[in-house]
Amino acid sequence: MAKRGSNIYKRKDGRFEGRVPVGYHDNGKIKYKSVYARTLSEVKEKMSEVYSIRQNQPVSAVKLTVREAAEQWLSSAKLRVKESSYANYVNIVSKHILPILGGELMMNLTTSKLNDFINFKLSNGRLNGKCGLSAKSVRDIMTVYRSVENYAAREYGLRETHFTMPKTQSKQTAVLTSVERKRLENYLIYNQNKTNIAILLCLFTGLRVGELCGLKWEDIDFDNAVLSVKRTVQRVSKNGKSQVIIGTPKSKTSVRTVPIPAFVMDILRNYKNCGDFYIITGNSKPTEPRTMQNRFKSILKICDIRNVNFHLLRHTYATVCVEKGFDPKTLSELLGHADAAITLNRYCHPSMQIKKDYVSRLSLTA
Repeated sequence: MAKRGSNIYKRKDGRFEGRVPVGYHDNGKIKYKSVYARTLSEVKEKMSEVYSIRQNQPVSAVKLTVREAAEQWLSSAKLRVKESSYANYVNIVSKHILPILGGELMMNLTTSKLNDFINFKLSNGRLNGKCGLSAKSVRDIMTVYRSVENYAAREYGLRETHFTMPKTQSKQTAVLTSVERKRLENYLIYNQNKTNIAILLCLFTGLRVGELCGLKWEDIDFDNAVLSVKRTVQRVSKNGKSQVIIGTPKSKTSVRTVPIPAFVMDILRNYKNCGDFYIITGNSKPTEPRTMQNRFKSILKICDIRNVNFHLLRHTYATVCVEKGFDPKTLSELLGHADAAITLNRYCHPSMQIKKDYVSRLSLTA
């Protein structure tokens, strides 16, 4: 059937069919009511009767709950976002928004009620009920809620509600010190195996852990000494269970080509394997990020380096590049950012020595 308009289809028998959402099945899927007519105008009129539209304010909007709006928004989002993003939305909606706001009517939610919800999450929002969530986590929750509200405004004509987003404090991201970096580099070079080489590669290319886990030998151009980021490996929660998925990188700009230092290329040549095999495992099954995180933690203990997250390697790469004089635009493309400002604000942290070097150039005016 050829689609004509919003949820209106031209049937093979020549009639038009209009489908109107009227509720939900037990499995959570939207339930539709179909109306039929010989002309497009007639089917629209019948759909309007089902919607009970009066003065641009449908009766269904008066009864629309947060749960209904959220479930409809999720159905819409599933068609346009990555599987990992959708799984994150489902987790936020089901675990944080619906248990408290699910039964509320969208039109009854006020600024005061939403601010109370935010304060509750800040003070007692953890799922174990023992303490509050961080301001960053609550902002993520309210960003999803705002998307649900925008959907309700767009589809049902409901007004949007103002609320106060919790303020987050920007903090400088830690990086490995020069001593820690040297210690880690020496260990990885003198104790070579697939895992250690992969970590060394990450330290000198700034790959995300998921991108590293998704890297195959065919993604490395040995003639031109570059690698291509084409996929990422993630563990996501779906239907109450977690599973590993292989998908596209984080964004369009994350699909990129990154040069590899010559000494790292020399090491990689000694371990070169079949093209469609993953470089960490050496076979057709990738290593999941959580496994790499655990292996990295073990290496830190061996090297007597403080306990840090794997992502710190990416921060360290960016900071070293700044110290070596990389311009922001080049570094932004190497990291796969859409904007150089993101790179400068999030990853580039000049050391005290760099600051002293700059200050030492100051002198009295002649």
